Amino acid sequence: MEKLLSNLPRRTRRALIAVAGGVVLIVGIVMIPYPGPGWLVVFMGLAILAQEFAWAKRALQVGKEKYDAWNSWIKRQNLFVRSLTFIATGLIVIATIWFLNGYGLINSWLHLGWPWLRSPLPWFSALHILR
Repeated sequence: MEKLLSNLPRRTRRALIAVAGGVVLIVGIVMIPYPGPGWLVVFMGLAILAQEFAWAKRALQVGKEKYDAWNSWIKRQNLFVRSLTFIATGLIVIATIWFLNGYGLINSWLHLGWPWLRSPLPWFSALHILR
């Protein structure tokens, strides 16, 4: 891959890295509150961008330091604080799925007839018609 990119003109290579890294970074940011590799994908996006952009290299370094500091802090906390953090993360996930009409789609697929499961956002709740 490196050889393929090195044969491209600098502006083209830079644009491809910007698009690819940007997409990976955005997907990672969206994934952060969900179980899984959200932070790993964010760091991958920054690592891709760091090949061409000094700001991304700095952001990657700062991001790693902050991530490590957060993990160290959370490990030092008592069970109550860790549990509260876990519950808050879970609530963010539940709310996001609701806003994006995930429960509304399940409602329509299973013919439950529970309108409160639909997203309160009009552009997402209209998707229940598409089934």
